Amino acid sequence: MQNTDLTVDNEARARGRIQRANSLAGDVYEAIFAQLMSLRIAPGSRITVDNLVKEFNVSHTPIREALGRLEGEGLVLKTHLIGYRAAPQITRRRFDELYELRLLLEPAAAAKATATMDGERLAALQEAAGVMARRVGKDERLRYSNFARQDAIFHDKIVEFAQNELIRETLNHQHTHFHIFRLMYHSRVTEEALDEHEAILAAFAGGDPDAAEKAMRAHIENSRDRLLPAFE
Repeated sequence: MQNTDLTVDNEARARGRIQRANSLAGDVYEAIFAQLMSLRIAPGSRITVDNLVKEFNVSHTPIREALGRLEGEGLVLKTHLIGYRAAPQITRRRFDELYELRLLLEPAAAAKATATMDGERLAALQEAAGVMARRVGKDERLRYSNFARQDAIFHDKIVEFAQNELIRETLNHQHTHFHIFRLMYHSRVTEEALDEHEAILAAFAGGDPDAAEKAMRAHIENSRDRLLPAFE
C-alpha cells in the first residue's frame, strides 16, 4: 500500500520500501516452503518461476529470492539453463544413515545440554515446543510447515546448549528435519512428537542428564518408526 503521509521523509520511505520488500520475500518463501513440506510441490518436480509469479501475484524478484533461500536449505535445486526443481525425496539408505547419525549425536548432546540448562534456555525450548502445539488458522499445510521449522529449531537449540559446534554444524548441514518431514504429510507425524518433546523438557527441568538422553533417544527412534511407512 502506498504511504500517503507526505510528512514522512525520503529516508523513512526508503526504509519502509525495504521492509515491505523483505516481508514480501519472506511471505513468498513461507508459502513455497509450506507447499514443499506438504508435498503439494512433489519431490523432483519442476518449479516454474512464471507460474509462481501468477499464483502469488508478485514480481519475479521475491520469487527468485525465496527459491535461492530454499536452494540453500537443500529443498530446491537449480540447474544452469534449465531452472529450478524440488529436491528429490531422500532414499531409504539415506534415511537410515540420517537416523543413525542422529542417534549417535543427539542423545549425547541432550545429556550434555542438561548441565548448561538454565531458566532462560529452558524457556526458549518451551517456546518452540509451544509454537508446535498451537493449532491456529485453517491452512493445514502452513501448520505442518511451521511445525517442521519449529522442530528444527527445538533440536538445534538443544545441540547449541550442548556447546559442541561441530555436532551442530554436522546436523545442520544435512537439513535433516526438512527432508524427513517431506516423507509423509500426516498429523501423526506431529501429534505424537509433542508428547515426546514434553518428556525431553521434563528431563531438562529436572536436571537429569540420563533422563534427557533416554527421552531424546526414544523420540528419535519413534520418529524413525513413524516415517518408515513412507518407503513401503
